[in-house]
Amino acid sequence: MERLTTERHAQSIEAQPIEIVERKGLGHPDTMCDAIAEEIGRALVAAYLARTGRVLPMNVDKALLAGGASTPRFGGGTVEVPMRLVLGGRAHAEAIGGEDAVAHLAVETARTWIRQNLRFVDPERHVVFQTEIHETSAELQGVIGEVARANDTSVGVGYAPLSRVEQTVLEVDAFLAECRPSFPEIGEDVKLMAVRRGDELDLTLAIAFVDRFVPDATRYFSRKEELCTLVAERVRRTGRFRSIRVGLDLLDDPAHSAMYLTVTGTSAEAGDDGEVGRGNRVNGVISFGRPMSLEAAAGKNPAAHVGKIYNVLAHRAAARIAELPGVADVHVALVSQIGRPIDDPLLARAEVALVPGHPERDVLAAADAMLEREVLGVASVVDDLVNGRVRVF
Repeated sequence: MERLTTERHAQSIEAQPIEIVERKGLGHPDTMCDAIAEEIGRALVAAYLARTGRVLPMNVDKALLAGGASTPRFGGGTVEVPMRLVLGGRAHAEAIGGEDAVAHLAVETARTWIRQNLRFVDPERHVVFQTEIHETSAELQGVIGEVARANDTSVGVGYAPLSRVEQTVLEVDAFLAECRPSFPEIGEDVKLMAVRRGDELDLTLAIAFVDRFVPDATRYFSRKEELCTLVAERVRRTGRFRSIRVGLDLLDDPAHSAMYLTVTGTSAEAGDDGEVGRGNRVNGVISFGRPMSLEAAAGKNPAAHVGKIYNVLAHRAAARIAELPGVADVHVALVSQIGRPIDDPLLARAEVALVPGHPERDVLAAADAMLEREVLGVASVVDDLVNGRVRVF
């Protein structure tokens, strides 16, 4: 590998005075687009493997969700105008029966995902589907061989370990999902923004309450207060922060009966839209103090598209390097060049923050060797992506 370097960077994320981390939950319109695009990509891969025994060219990483119109009411409202989900991209359509077959596969895959993940969205009544997935470019049909060649010039980035704020954001999102049996009014559309100042954490939550479980305003505001208390206590128990403040649905105004009520548990039913690539990065968070790729990984080809493969690989390599003695924090960047074998990036680079007292030369040499080992083992990342073992949002 001719351009592999490891260098030192000055300060770990934990040493910085301010940190900002966001996460968009499964029912957020952007996450919905990511998840559905990824499911369609996996369905296409499965169809290709069943028909031909190999992954063929495709990228279905273009999805746009246009919000509908609804009238939430205490005890249950109505959806008047359905959402519109536009599914776009390219696929080797001829191999599985043509563009009509691809469109059918895409829509049925999307409907299945919605049924399985959004309790109160009926994909037959609440969503209109528009498919714009067409035949792939002939020029790109030769990039997937025994050793795949990059089908784009791009950069993938990763870092490790997760900071205490990043861990907290992921844990709070999971905690809210665990609360749903007791709090069925928690919609799937959850957004979290965490701001750390030193050892103090401000956590701002937006949760779409499901109106059928809210009989009146009194119930709404009492349940909201209960949730704030539960989340604050959950974070306090980690012992990660000196103080924690939790704000929930801060546009609410009891004096004017302003509440974040929805019929379906997602803001996409009225007033909010979504798009692939605007949500979480491949490790599940949007971390504004970290290196971050703008690539939309969801829906991209798992065997050849470095915008997907290298972002997952960079995080995986960073995690391995972070386990080495003397490493406090690491950033990894992998740069592809279209047509180049994916196990030979144009540039592979790690930046390491050191634990005091460890010899810099030894730590950087070990990190360099680990980075090379991980890049040469890219086939394991491809295998995990092809077989759906990696979540990219």
